[in-house]
Amino acid sequence: MKSLYTRHSIFKMTALSIVVLFAFTLTAQTGTLPVMQIETRNRQPITSKTVYIPGTYYLVDNQNPDFNLGSAKQPLSLEIRGRGHSSWKGVKKPYKIRLTEKAPLLGMNKHKHWALLKYYEPTVAGMRLGEIMGMDWTPSTRPVEVVLNGDYLGLYLLTETNRISRQRLNIYEQPNWNEDESTIPYGWLVEVDNYYEPNSISIKENNSWNMRFTYHSPDSLSAAQRNWLINEFQHINTVIYDEDKVNSSWEQLIDVDAMARYFIIQEVLDNSDGFHGSFYLHKDLSDDARWVAGPLWDLSCNQRAKTDYTFRMKTSYGFTPHWIGELIKDGDFCRAVRNAWNDFYPTEIQSWMSYIDERLLPCHDALEAEKIRWSYTNQETLEVRVGKLKSALLANIEWFNNNLPDADTSTEVVTIDKKIVKVEYINLAGIRSAQPWSGVNIKVTTYDDGSTSTTKILFK
Repeated sequence: MKSLYTRHSIFKMTALSIVVLFAFTLTAQTGTLPVMQIETRNRQPITSKTVYIPGTYYLVDNQNPDFNLGSAKQPLSLEIRGRGHSSWKGVKKPYKIRLTEKAPLLGMNKHKHWALLKYYEPTVAGMRLGEIMGMDWTPSTRPVEVVLNGDYLGLYLLTETNRISRQRLNIYEQPNWNEDESTIPYGWLVEVDNYYEPNSISIKENNSWNMRFTYHSPDSLSAAQRNWLINEFQHINTVIYDEDKVNSSWEQLIDVDAMARYFIIQEVLDNSDGFHGSFYLHKDLSDDARWVAGPLWDLSCNQRAKTDYTFRMKTSYGFTPHWIGELIKDGDFCRAVRNAWNDFYPTEIQSWMSYIDERLLPCHDALEAEKIRWSYTNQETLEVRVGKLKSALLANIEWFNNNLPDADTSTEVVTIDKKIVKVEYINLAGIRSAQPWSGVNIKVTTYDDGSTSTTKILFK
């Protein structure tokens, strides 16, 4: 039998090993994803969302060395500040980055301006859906591990920011303080916002609430620009709320097809903020220029049982859906939604589900390290999280396909005798089969008139 001293020594060594391993885990990246090393000048903490502080960075991508930028001995320069609203209040902070020199970070288009967002699976899935739906431009995003001033911060999404430029939203950009009335109506990027910002205007949407617009480009307005912007959205709001939906003129001011695609994205994601905040609109320079919905930003997925259009469903927080309650009463808008839906459903579903797996599942190790770093109480594996997201998205797709908006018939359902010509089953990975998969399936039935219906089933 070992002596008491020996057993005590073994216990001390084991405990010490655990402590060392735990400390190592907290400070060391896994390296299974690209790693962004950031060092602020004198390791100054980042406490402001408005004031940039100087620093350096370098990127190491073990899987794709061609994407490496800078090095520990020769880092590149940047400026960094905080960003976000509710997300900034969390322990793990999001950041805004401004590089000194434009760079194509991790294969994305070369630019100076980037964001480090908290890792969130619906963001990745939703941005890809924006690309599939043919939005004018959708920000790209890449998962990265971040080390700031020697402190491992865990898993982030390195993301392109919404900006007018040749490499991003490629439209005309009018200058700040513009007084030329012939060009003031063009080259805008604004956001329907749910937070007060200094660079914003407000109009009365209806008798219940106001509507706030944050102008991002231009970001400093002359009196002429400000007056035009207020009058423009007051006019748009008036025609959207016109009771005569047949002869309404809002389509002369807003691109109906782009708005329809934007609506579909919010419904498939079940994103309550879609027509509430982070709702971007842009306008180019042309004779028939109209406001276009997008780019996308700040996407989420409620992952709940969908029983109605998202803007009508309750959430745990209060939100005010802007315009969509009126637009959905318009027959032209509803037809545009149906046309865009037919381009997406069902042909794009499988490739979208595959993309979600390909982009998210490799983040497993980094997410496990992040759980330790930030002491997460939710210990669900990434595979479980991704599976739940895909299940929710497929269920939302099923619900929406069976409840496409139709202003002419409202919620009336017309039953027509038709014959079944084909039945397929789609599993959570988006793979099709003539036979049901074990577990949750989306059953797709095709009829002789070319129409389809979907049903969610559980096959054991």
